[in-house]
Amino acid sequence: MREKSFLHYIQYEKRFSPHTLTAYSKDLEQFLQYIEQICGLSAVDEVTHQHIRGWLVHLIGQGLSARTANRKLSTLKAYFKFLVRRQYLPADPTAKVSAPKVGKRLPSAIRKPELEQLFSMAPMEEGYEGLRNRMLLELLYDTGMRRSEVIGLKVEGLDLGRLVILVHGKGGKDRLIPISRELAGQLQAYLQAREQDFPPGGPLFLTSKGAPLYPRLVYRIVHKYLSAVSGNEQRGPHALRHSFATHLSENGASLNAIKALLGHASLASTQVYTHNSIERLRQVYLQAHPKAGPPED
Repeated sequence: MREKSFLHYIQYEKRFSPHTLTAYSKDLEQFLQYIEQICGLSAVDEVTHQHIRGWLVHLIGQGLSARTANRKLSTLKAYFKFLVRRQYLPADPTAKVSAPKVGKRLPSAIRKPELEQLFSMAPMEEGYEGLRNRMLLELLYDTGMRRSEVIGLKVEGLDLGRLVILVHGKGGKDRLIPISRELAGQLQAYLQAREQDFPPGGPLFLTSKGAPLYPRLVYRIVHKYLSAVSGNEQRGPHALRHSFATHLSENGASLNAIKALLGHASLASTQVYTHNSIERLRQVYLQAHPKAGPPED
């Protein structure tokens, strides 16, 4: 009952995305199974910080990365904080639990020549699906949208006259993203083709049967075409978002502008793209500056 109340809370009050809701639900189910089957507990009232630490050790021992364990810990922190606020529990057992240390991982951007090759490809497939796939790739790279945001785009959210798109972001926060005249023209051509097969309005991107796109399909589409031009380890929708932000940073865009375009709540989330650009500049410096030289033995 408490678990259902928590999931209802994060879905309707916190307005978490369906993807995040599914992840939280699975994490919580996994933890409850652990305390019942491994720890012999019958209720969360009996959980202590030692049980939670034991679960994290158990997860890492099964081969999960520290990053994944941290995400699961975030689920528990939100859950127990909810229980304390609703007075189901007197204290939060996660308060004494520290997150496993995670090595810093810089975003991995697709190289510009590879993206040029991607967008210079001949029509990807015949008919609506080919146009949809190209438009999907164009939007992800040209705007830096998240996968969930591009799935949530509505035809009514396109203002091609003003060259802006209304995006429904994380936490129910809306933002306007500017687009180029070239992209607006591509969108107009796509809409004309779309209306030959489907009614106007509603979700911008549809399956061949007229249903809204879903996360796994978007990933498969992007991965397929990026794999044809790039050997980058990351070849999903987020790689295009990373590329959008990294290339803006390399071309001199300010952090605040990139933050607004990406829909980040904190500037700290955006600063990683500056770090990524600095690493690229460092390599240029070491190779080109006469005093950089190789390090001494």
